[in-house]
Amino acid sequence: MLRSAENGVQAGGSFYEQIGGRPTFERLVHAFYRGVADDEVLRPMYPEADLGPAEQRLLMFLEQYWGGPTTYSEQRGHPRLRMRHAPFTVNPDARDRWLAHMRAALDDLALPPLQDATLWAYLERAAHAMVNTFEA
Repeated sequence: MLRSAENGVQAGGSFYEQIGGRPTFERLVHAFYRGVADDEVLRPMYPEADLGPAEQRLLMFLEQYWGGPTTYSEQRGHPRLRMRHAPFTVNPDARDRWLAHMRAALDDLALPPLQDATLWAYLERAAHAMVNTFEA
């Protein structure tokens, strides 16, 4: 974490700003959902025929988490990630597939190593936290 400036604003800008803001997160999320679209385990977890709404929700969430606009909370309230994922079977296979698609999407961004590692560490923690069963 960067030190804060005197006025409480993060020195060097937020992580969101450091990696390029909305365009970077749009590229990440869009590449991720290209992988999900053809995944036999993950695709059934998205009830909409079009993955667009899910893509928009993840984009808004990641933007907010990393210091961008607070649109996610304004539109959807508190993220409550575990609660929102509770209706779905998120087992280690689903987690690993999610991580594989996210890793490929993150690799497409070609971020500097520190920024890549920072984002990846969060994504890994989040994916592991969503596991709600060890059954197939």
